[in-house]
Amino acid sequence: MAVDKILVVGKHPEAQQLVRPFAAELYAADEIGAIPQVVSTIEPDVIVYDAAIPSEAIAESTRQLQRDNIHIPAVIIREQEDKEDEHTLRQIGILNIVFGYADTRRMGVIMDRLLNGPADSDDRFFVEDCPPAVSIVGKSEAIQRTIRMIRLVAQSACNPILIVGETGTGKELAAQAVHLMRYGGDRQFVAVNCAALTATLLESELFGHVKGAFTGAERDKTGLLELAGEGTIFLDEISEMQPELQAKLLRVLQEKTFRKVGGSEEIECKATIVVSSNRNLLNEVEQGKFRRDLYYRLSICPIALAPLRCESRRDDILLLAEFFIRNSDICPEKKGRIKGLTKLAAEMLLRHHWPGNVRELRNVIERAILLEASDRIGTSTLILNPEQSNSPQTPEPRTGGLKDFSLEKAEKELVKKAMEEAGWQKTRAASLLGITRATLYAKLKQYNIQEPAQEHNVAQPV
Repeated sequence: MAVDKILVVGKHPEAQQLVRPFAAELYAADEIGAIPQVVSTIEPDVIVYDAAIPSEAIAESTRQLQRDNIHIPAVIIREQEDKEDEHTLRQIGILNIVFGYADTRRMGVIMDRLLNGPADSDDRFFVEDCPPAVSIVGKSEAIQRTIRMIRLVAQSACNPILIVGETGTGKELAAQAVHLMRYGGDRQFVAVNCAALTATLLESELFGHVKGAFTGAERDKTGLLELAGEGTIFLDEISEMQPELQAKLLRVLQEKTFRKVGGSEEIECKATIVVSSNRNLLNEVEQGKFRRDLYYRLSICPIALAPLRCESRRDDILLLAEFFIRNSDICPEKKGRIKGLTKLAAEMLLRHHWPGNVRELRNVIERAILLEASDRIGTSTLILNPEQSNSPQTPEPRTGGLKDFSLEKAEKELVKKAMEEAGWQKTRAASLLGITRATLYAKLKQYNIQEPAQEHNVAQPV
């Protein structure tokens, strides 16, 4: 079976001859600069680059297509193996390379896989070194550096491990990646948010306590440091830990032992201790909010997560958006129905500053899924954080602002608009909204939406 449309880029006729047996329709473009226009016209299923096209040009062309929210599998022809060249191509997610114009067997295997395999394999959302169980989405230069550092630290005996990054950048996912790369998932991974508990409760959670240690301690409690065993304990937002507790944690790191609250027995700490902070810990040290000795004990080989606004990570924005569109369960009726973003919506996402990083992007996409009635998310349903509406990297609001925006109000208007467009035929309106008739009936009742009286049919006095 042949691939419907294949585009060959380059002037070598040998490339076209190699591809022709596998294409129902074969198209050619002499120059790489013609790709955007050709792609928009014929919408090829596969792009094949001949051996004369430099990897740097292919990389730039691929990034441009991705910025336009266009993802087309690519095959590269090379006359001989070059590890550095292969590395450049794999960094942008191009894994299909054929060596020589006569290798029809390899080309056939690739085309068969592209034809019969899943059209949108989840593999393209992740770098190769990312453990399958960890959803660190992205293929940007910044994410690749982060994954390399995670692997380097995980394969060492480094303990403790510090992860730094702004809120919403995925610090807990990075901690899980360290754990999986070090232990393969066979040992415990326990996490605690230091900002969510008072100093007393956090101390009891970490170290445990003996019966009678304080009022309400009616039985012995095993702490998370002991519960983690020889696995990993993740201390999120370490900068929020009180100074007296910081001193006790420092002792654990130095002595590898601890005592339960109210206890006298020394318990060995065998766990890998991973900590994270969304603040600059050195600044916290200078301001007297964090112990200097603890800071230097933690910062052996920090793992840094770049924010989405960072130039080296902006290539991940549309990839993350597509991943969230595909995997969101916020509106089960629309699962698989929304195919992606319009070009203007993609540009809008790229211009936003993303102060909340990946977490904010996920919220924006899920909100848009709730509101969108078509099969592609447009600018009208991409409601960005109103507090960021004056950011120079954020598009100007199209209306009078979002201060009165609410999901409930927007959904009511959307349902009412669909009913009006459908001539108040519920089956058609449900189809327009991408929901079931039962769901539509529930929405009509919830928002008290009723067909207006047919006043225009009543004879008027003259």
